[in-house]
Amino acid sequence: MSETGYSRIENILIEAGLISPDQLAGLITEKKRSKKRLPRLLIEKGLVSEDRLHSLIEEKLNIPLINLNDYPIDPKMAGSIPPETAMKLKVIPISKKKGRIILAMSDPLDLAAVDEVAMITGSEIYPVMASESSINHMIIQIYGFKDNISSDKNIKKHDLNNLQNKEVEEVVSAPVVRMVSSLIDRAIEEGASDIHLEPAADKLRIRLRLDGVLHDIPSPPNHSQAHIISRIKILANLDIAERRLPQDGNIEWEGSKKSASLRISTLPTVHGEKIVIRILEKDKIVLPLDQLGFSKNNYSDLLRLLINQNGLLLITGPTGSGKTTSLYSALNYLNKPEVNIVTVEDPVEFQLDGINQVQVNPRINRKFVNSLRSILRQDPDIIMVGEIRDLETARITLQAAMTGHLVLSTLHTNNAASAVTRLVDMGLEDYLVSASMVGVIAQRLVRTICSHCKTDYTPETEEKYFFKRFFGKEAPAKLSHGSECRHCNHTGYRGRTSIQEVLVINRELKELIMAGASAEIIQQKAVDMGMRTLIDDGLRCIEAGRTTIGEIVRTTYSSIFDTSLTGNTRDLTYLARLRNNDK
Repeated sequence: MSETGYSRIENILIEAGLISPDQLAGLITEKKRSKKRLPRLLIEKGLVSEDRLHSLIEEKLNIPLINLNDYPIDPKMAGSIPPETAMKLKVIPISKKKGRIILAMSDPLDLAAVDEVAMITGSEIYPVMASESSINHMIIQIYGFKDNISSDKNIKKHDLNNLQNKEVEEVVSAPVVRMVSSLIDRAIEEGASDIHLEPAADKLRIRLRLDGVLHDIPSPPNHSQAHIISRIKILANLDIAERRLPQDGNIEWEGSKKSASLRISTLPTVHGEKIVIRILEKDKIVLPLDQLGFSKNNYSDLLRLLINQNGLLLITGPTGSGKTTSLYSALNYLNKPEVNIVTVEDPVEFQLDGINQVQVNPRINRKFVNSLRSILRQDPDIIMVGEIRDLETARITLQAAMTGHLVLSTLHTNNAASAVTRLVDMGLEDYLVSASMVGVIAQRLVRTICSHCKTDYTPETEEKYFFKRFFGKEAPAKLSHGSECRHCNHTGYRGRTSIQEVLVINRELKELIMAGASAEIIQQKAVDMGMRTLIDDGLRCIEAGRTTIGEIVRTTYSSIFDTSLTGNTRDLTYLARLRNNDK
């Protein structure tokens, strides 16, 4: 105890201004009653995040924080304590150096836990910190598969394919159930958008997509592969006996800390079924319009487009560019008691209160076109078509936009102007496209520089030269980048924002469309009238110190449209280097 009567961690919390002495007194009383440790109470009550608490402990007490994904764990050392002890204390021995066991702990100030492990192992303990979710995941992975997956040794991996779901539930043991639950909970907690489970010849590779980039996490034992895949398929109500065809399903996940909607997709590969789990959280999918990352001018143009009582508004971009979030957020903004909104989607990504959503089902001939014809008889004011994929869907969508309905939809194109010509290329008449369209929003998601390790630097000569070539202006005297730290998994980035170009179809552009103008001509005319391109909007984020040159290049470069760099070996070599360094 210190002179104040508080422990070291209590003093640290008060000095950091995270809690007041009165709050601390209440917590100490609750601590005695609940038998919970102070750090756990602080996190549970939302007074401090686990990350912030770990940062303070690392800074003030010099106890290092490690990422278990990047730290090699000695299985023999992990086995030096019973699994029950590891789970109870939230600890895992990871290696031994100079006679001391390095012990990963979620609460490194738990001296009783340190003493217990020291007594069991007979060794001195050196505590390090790791997040509780990563420790739980590692405990399940290391200890959870020590017993046989099935009590019946005659049941082999391939036999699972011939069993009914109920029987498989009995075969898949508790360790596999815990493994899958821990993996999903961890992915949600870390903010992953997708989980990839990829069978290989010698292992099941698991990767999480964080801020748009995939990161490996440790693989489970080989013998668990088929059981893990079966467990996920059972949860998604898929046919576990079907391994030759792709399948899609959904799970409404009620996790230990967070809930989410999970979209499951399976794909047969030469080594088994690959599964991708898309994680959909309502607070991330449906955002207020002013939180979508639009610049001031682009936001004004967005509101201008949404005021229209009829016409087609398209949102374009590649997979993973945030189209769904923008689309759902726009629908939520338009959702008022006096309007009837109907959507047709494949699949329904998220259920929105007050909006009538239709799920496409080709097996019963409920396709986009058939659903749209039915929707038009439902007295809609606003219609959302998940994606325009073919000529028939495109034609009825544009006809709906011309007959008193505001229609929102998506296309996969590189920029806004290309959406116009894509519809014409599908076989639609120029006059129909011109008459029905009100605007196009093209967007990308770019990683933002980690606030914990963000530093300014002076660009070198080569970078200044490329900046001028790519952005068409001189580079600023100072730029920003992440110097890489534990908060961003040593990537230099943490979180994402969006960049957009908003094409408002006015009279001049309608005339160009009617005349059969190319995407390049439409794009240039829009720029002349004040539209900021994706690259221009990316430059805004660079100059504001929010992202890097490499990130904008990675997400916006197209050899078709960025012709200024074509054929210049110096530019293209630097471009490739920039992309590789920032991935």
